[in-house]
Amino acid sequence: MRYQFKFRPYQRRFLRSLTTNHGKWDIREGIILRLTDESGKLGWGEIAPISWFGSETLEQALDFCRQLPGEITDEIIFSIPDELPACQFGFESAWEWGSGGAGEQGSKGAEEKNLNLSSALHSLPYSGLLPSGEAALNQWEKLWQQGYRTFKWKIAVDAIANELEIFESLIHTLPASTKLRLDANGGLTYEEANLWLRTCDNLKANAELPLEIEFIEQPLPVEQFQQMLELSTSYETAIALDESVATLGQLAACYQQGWRGIFVIKPGIVGSPSRLRKFCHQYQIDTVFSSVFETAIARLAALQLAAELSRNNRAIGFGIDHFFEQEETWFQSLWNDL
Repeated sequence: MRYQFKFRPYQRRFLRSLTTNHGKWDIREGIILRLTDESGKLGWGEIAPISWFGSETLEQALDFCRQLPGEITDEIIFSIPDELPACQFGFESAWEWGSGGAGEQGSKGAEEKNLNLSSALHSLPYSGLLPSGEAALNQWEKLWQQGYRTFKWKIAVDAIANELEIFESLIHTLPASTKLRLDANGGLTYEEANLWLRTCDNLKANAELPLEIEFIEQPLPVEQFQQMLELSTSYETAIALDESVATLGQLAACYQQGWRGIFVIKPGIVGSPSRLRKFCHQYQIDTVFSSVFETAIARLAALQLAAELSRNNRAIGFGIDHFFEQEETWFQSLWNDL
């Protein structure tokens, strides 16, 4: 099959800077793809790289798109190299959209399809992302009112003593039955990781505190895999790998080295959706699917994968809408010159 290929880069500004151990993030940049098959059916995809997380850079993705001809084939789509995982995801999900009979004629239909996620995938529980630091103490209530019952809070952003103090306030503020995830983005030392895990284990032992600490996400840097493997067997509190399993190659390597804990999968940068399905079906891993702050286009493809592959009813990490202005016309504006 042959497809007419078009692409457009985009920028979306965060309402407030997103602060993690990797630094501050102010603008989300990516690329929207459009494939048109021989019958005129459209397929939409998105490349949303995060280079500091393990994907290609935006410039590498743009270079790849620029060197492609205006007409591409299935063979080109399925031979994108592993060094371009966000491109693999974007092109293959655009191909799936079109070949699956879901491609609408015109951008309005495509936008409606992508933005109407809640009704199509209502059964998936969502995790809401809290801002780092003390701001979390004021933000959770608004998200709770919107229906979130699982929250993720970034740690390893400030001094550990300050964060433990805020954490103490947070756990006594959140309602009973809340699940809380702590995400270090690889920013803790081994000693700090032990302190957080001991603190969480002590909370688990306190029957009067009904809050559940679900897991600590990526406590140590990627290169300290063996230490995280050791920690995962030393404490009751679970550990989830995130940066360590950013791409399919890393995912397979960690599994082969013995990781049987939780895998946080970011579909937007992990690579080929078809190969991800094969891996998850073969090994039945414990997954949490998570956003890369993509637009609604990539989010639909990611949520379809989450609905298909999630196990253990873990909340998916796509509660990020409150980090952006809701721009209903951005999609048409992006393509109005075609």
